[in-house]
Amino acid sequence: MSKLGNLGARLHRGEVSYDFVGNRKIWYGISILITITAIVGLAVRGLNMGIEFQGGAVFTTPKTSVSVSQAEEYAEAASGHDAIVQQLGNGSLRIQIAGIDTAQSDRINQALADDMKVDAEKINAELVGPSWGEQIADKAWQGLGIFLVLVVIYLAIAFEWRMAVAAFVALIHDITITVGIYALVGFEVTPGTVIGLLTILGYSLYDTVVVFDSLKEQTKDITKQTRWTYSDIANRSINSTLVRSVNTTVVALLPVAGLLFIGGGVLGAGMLNDISLSLFVGLAAGAYSSIFIATPLVADLKEREPKLKALRKRVLAKRAQGGDQGETPADGSADEPFDDEPDDAAHAVVGPRSQPASRTRGRGRPSGKRR
Repeated sequence: MSKLGNLGARLHRGEVSYDFVGNRKIWYGISILITITAIVGLAVRGLNMGIEFQGGAVFTTPKTSVSVSQAEEYAEAASGHDAIVQQLGNGSLRIQIAGIDTAQSDRINQALADDMKVDAEKINAELVGPSWGEQIADKAWQGLGIFLVLVVIYLAIAFEWRMAVAAFVALIHDITITVGIYALVGFEVTPGTVIGLLTILGYSLYDTVVVFDSLKEQTKDITKQTRWTYSDIANRSINSTLVRSVNTTVVALLPVAGLLFIGGGVLGAGMLNDISLSLFVGLAAGAYSSIFIATPLVADLKEREPKLKALRKRVLAKRAQGGDQGETPADGSADEPFDDEPDDAAHAVVGPRSQPASRTRGRGRPSGKRR
C-alpha cells in the first residue's frame, strides 16, 4: 500500500489524527484575513466585467499577420476604450471593446480595416447592448440566490439547521474568495465565469456533505456516553474523510490547472481563463472550507446546546479525574456508538494510539459484550 493510502487507512481507523476542531481559531483567523483581502481587492479594483454584462462590440477579423499587441493599439486608438484581443486558432483575431454603440462600431470597424490592411466587409462585428447585459447579470444573481436557498433547505431537512448554517457560511466564504481573486488579477468576468462559480459550489458542497454525513452517523446517542465530546467526534469525522477529500480535490484540480496554465497561459487561449480561474480557485477554497470552516463551525454551534454543553462538562471532569473512559454507560447500554474508540484522553493529536488489549474481536468491542 502507498504511503498516502496507508495514512488514509490509519486516519480512518483513528490511529493518527490532527486536531482540526481544537485549532479552529487559527483557521477562522486565516479565513478572515483572506476574506478581508478579497473584499479590499474587490472594493479597490472592482471586477473587469465582460461585454456580455456591460455591453459593447466584438470584432472578429479574417486571418492576419497583425500581432495581438498591435491589434490592441489599433483598437484602443480607434475607440478610445480598453480592448481585449485574443488570437484564434485559424490565425484570426477576436477584439472586444466595451461601452460602444452601433454608430461607434461602424467607425471602429472601418478604422480597424484600414490599420490592419483587411477588407472591412470581412470583419465580423457583433454588438451587445447594455440592457441585454443587465438581464444576464440579473439572471446570474437569481441563479446563485436560488442555488443557495435550495442548499440551505436541503441541508436543514437532511441534517439540521446548524449544519445548513455552517455549509452556507462555507459557500459564501468560497464565493467571496473567488470573486476577490478575479478582482485582484483583473481577469474578465463572463457568463463562463458564472458557470464555473456555480460548478465549484457544487464541489465544495460535496466535500462538506461527506463530512456531515459521517458526523451525523457517529453522533447518534452521543449523550449516552461520557467518553467523547461533540467536538471530538467532529474531529474524527474530518480525519476519517480527509484523504478522500484531498484526493477528490487534486484529481479535479489537475485538468483545471491544464486549462488555466497551459491552455490560457502557454497556448494563449485567453477565453479558457474565464472559466478555468473560477474553477481552480473555487475548488481549492471549497476543499479548505469543508475541512477548516464548515465542520468546526458546526461543532461550535452544536456545543451551545444545553445537553451537549453539559456532556462536555462531564467528559472534561471525568478526564481531569483520570476516570476509566471505557466503562459501561450509566443507562446500562454496553454497545456504545463510540465503543471502538481508543481509551487514551489525548485523542486529537498527531501520533499513534495504543489499542486496549481487551478489545480483540469484531470492531474492537470487549469480549462478552457482543450482542
